[in-house]
Amino acid sequence: MREPVAERNLDGYGAPPISWARVLERLEKGFPQVPGSGGPGRHTCWLTTVRPDGRPHVMPLGVLWLDGALYFNTGPGTRKGRNLAHDPHCVITFATQEFDLVVEGRAERVTGERLHRVAEGYAAQGWRPSVRDDALHAEHSAPSAGPPPWYVYEVAPVKVFALGTAAPYGATGWRF
Repeated sequence: MREPVAERNLDGYGAPPISWARVLERLEKGFPQVPGSGGPGRHTCWLTTVRPDGRPHVMPLGVLWLDGALYFNTGPGTRKGRNLAHDPHCVITFATQEFDLVVEGRAERVTGERLHRVAEGYAAQGWRPSVRDDALHAEHSAPSAGPPPWYVYEVAPVKVFALGTAAPYGATGWRF
């Protein structure tokens, strides 16, 4: 995991900065997507991509935090898949009990051994896709992922923002 090269307190009310260690600890806990888990145990993540004409596109998706990066999958024919093929810049956002997180980065397609590592990460969460032809295959995935094959993308943080939702609140940004 890369460490931030810059930190900025964005809070306008005198709250102390949120520590990167605290954010990293939360990321390491993961983001369950199990249907029916509800409440604080279930998290919806949102991916924002950019259409070729410049308009934004936002969709919910499952996200895996692994080895210092966020991973997600989608079919190459989906709107988000086509957008990423055109422009890999994206934003992933999610709410936790501690803070809302915004992660800016570039989605890079994952292949080879790293794809197998990500498939193992998904299996540890209860979804067991197989790897074939540098893509994931399974009986099901999220409806917004489209039909298989599913490409996996890695988003290494370029900028991260944490906005406190519980005491001591605060708002902090980091650049990597």
